Amino acid sequence: MGNLDQNVMYGSFDYDVGTLYLAATEKGLCFVGSLNESLRELEDGVGKLFPKAVLVENKAGLQLYHQQFLDYFNSSRTTFTLPIDVNGTLFQQKVWKALNAIPYGQTKSYGEIAVEIGQPGSFRAVGTAIGKNPLLIVVPCHRVIHKNGKLAGYRGKLAMKETLLQLEKTHRKCAKKKSELN
Repeated sequence: MGNLDQNVMYGSFDYDVGTLYLAATEKGLCFVGSLNESLRELEDGVGKLFPKAVLVENKAGLQLYHQQFLDYFNSSRTTFTLPIDVNGTLFQQKVWKALNAIPYGQTKSYGEIAVEIGQPGSFRAVGTAIGKNPLLIVVPCHRVIHKNGKLAGYRGKLAMKETLLQLEKTHRKCAKKKSELN
């Protein structure tokens, strides 16, 4: 995993859709909490990634990250361009890379992701790798749904997944109408 015995900055930020905890190392963003979850979720999540890390509250040090989330929630950003500090197994990295390729406002099934990474029978393993994604929203695991079109498991809970998908869907419709008018 990451370096041991390091400081990890964290802070709680309010957005129109709710409150999020963000955490970053000196290298980049390492954890995004679920909407309206407690500090405990962040402590547990960061603890798994960096077992000997010391959490230090530092909202000022997280402004770059906060601004990109603000832009996302205000529908002026569709992708994130911030430094990240996340390690995973080779399989997890392949899955997370495939998630990043899902266009804003669109969805794919677990099976489609399995096919994209060249392991068509691995949809359950894909689901497990998605569940280990520490960067909710940034690595858009909310865009993965069940093959029948229904929402399926999500670390941030299904209400958060639904909120994010609705936000993206609404913004895409507005952007499409705007481009048709021009």
